[in-house]
Amino acid sequence: MAKDKVVRELEDLPGIGETTAEKLRAAGIDSLDKVATTAPFELAETAGISPEKAKEAIRVAQESVTLNFSTGEEIFNRRKEIGRITTASKDLDELIGGGVETNGITETYGRFASGKTQIGFQLSVDVQLPRNKGGLDGSVLFIDTESTFRPERIEEIAKKAGLDPQKALSNIFVIRATTTDEQTLALERADKLIQEKNVKLIVVDSLTALFRSEYVGRGALGERQQKLNMHLHRLQRLADKYDLAVYVTNQVMDNPAILFGDPTTPIGGNILAHAATTMLYLRKSKEEKRIVRLVDSPSMPEGECVIKITPQGISE
Repeated sequence: MAKDKVVRELEDLPGIGETTAEKLRAAGIDSLDKVATTAPFELAETAGISPEKAKEAIRVAQESVTLNFSTGEEIFNRRKEIGRITTASKDLDELIGGGVETNGITETYGRFASGKTQIGFQLSVDVQLPRNKGGLDGSVLFIDTESTFRPERIEEIAKKAGLDPQKALSNIFVIRATTTDEQTLALERADKLIQEKNVKLIVVDSLTALFRSEYVGRGALGERQQKLNMHLHRLQRLADKYDLAVYVTNQVMDNPAILFGDPTTPIGGNILAHAATTMLYLRKSKEEKRIVRLVDSPSMPEGECVIKITPQGISE
């Protein structure tokens, strides 16, 4: 590649032709700065090129990108524009800083029937509310990996929220994924739907179930974590690009190394822990009550609150 060649588009990068560039754009890697911050193995797999070519393309992209610095005040002012979706519980909204944020990933984990999916249903309705009522006037992309989507629940929650149940259902676009490839493809082809249907919330229920069932044993752990990492990066890119919220549920396991206290540990390890902006742990209490603990947040202190999961959705 000539040293004096100006690099402005993806096609200007070494080893990246028109076809390869289209693959990258379809996966959300649509600019030089995104190439510059993509891991070599992720770029190689997405573009269908060798790791060596991927490293060279990333190097050239990094040399071509001008870093723009922002002051803390500028970031603070941008943070004021972040959208939030109400959970229908005042206590839970306060616990997480005003609701589920756009431009980030909110993860909930807990045992079976702890309420993870129910929060996803509630958010799928509430995001359709006007902004002055805790919504974003948007629709939903719901990726269902465990056959958990129930339109009957949406109807009940929508009625309580004062929405037309049929209209609420028509604003939720459900993809039933049965393999990790289908789950991944759903995001890679999501751009058009997001733009045409004003999607403001992506729900993945569950994020890890298919990865856990397809990649079994220690020998497959490395590949599983690599693919899960790519999937999470794609979710974050969509959240940033379209100013939308991402809500994912996660399965759990018991950690035998924990001798005292709760041994419940989320699947996904450090990759998911670092990718999630906000982490919530749900556990069952008496009858309809659930205890929600804020495990991690960049702006809120750890804490707990109690919510109720009723046939009409979440309440105090």
